[in-house]
Amino acid sequence: MSNRPDQAHRGEGTAPEEAHFFYSLDRFNAFSDGVFAIAITLLVLDLPVPPENAPTLPVLLKAWPEFLGYLISFAFIGSIWLTHSALTRAMKRGNAVVYSMNLLVLLFTTVLPFSTSVMVTHLDAPDVGVAVLLYGLNLLLASLTLSFLMFYVARESALLVDEIDDEKLRRLYRRRWTAIAMNVFALATALVAPRVAVGLYLITTVLLLGLPLVQLRRRWRRSRAA
Repeated sequence: MSNRPDQAHRGEGTAPEEAHFFYSLDRFNAFSDGVFAIAITLLVLDLPVPPENAPTLPVLLKAWPEFLGYLISFAFIGSIWLTHSALTRAMKRGNAVVYSMNLLVLLFTTVLPFSTSVMVTHLDAPDVGVAVLLYGLNLLLASLTLSFLMFYVARESALLVDEIDDEKLRRLYRRRWTAIAMNVFALATALVAPRVAVGLYLITTVLLLGLPLVQLRRRWRRSRAA
């Protein structure tokens, strides 16, 4: 399908004139998936490889901050991608506002490899609080922009598939608000206890990845019981 605006379709309740035209999701999804894949791959480049003449295990154990940062950011980008995928499955088309808001989501997602590197490099430094705060702010901005994108799409019925399940959208909302609340709490903690905040970042991102698996298991059990 072409990515040119379809002027035969008009949105309802959208203020900007250019947002009244609809766009295909083909390139939207392809570009987004590509950016997510690159961002999550860049994280592994910061993991150290033990030199040939050095003992492998001690070098890897000493690099625990790099592996911790990799795990947190991998889980977070993965959870962003899962939510983004669930959102686009509920959509049948996009518009200029959706495309622009999506670029903001990708902007803050692609900064994560950098902010992760800053955090793990300064975990033992005197300014660890600043590094952890910067990382948490990056996580929060990525979560907020994705949530704003979700809320906008949910308000524009012309963008949603006809058979959309309202309960599915509500579950996505609850998951995003939970993540945002935990990110805000972790940001506040970073000001007084940066290393505790890192633990909260880890818990938040693991929960975001684990919750869909728990829900899948519940649905599987219900289907078996039926």
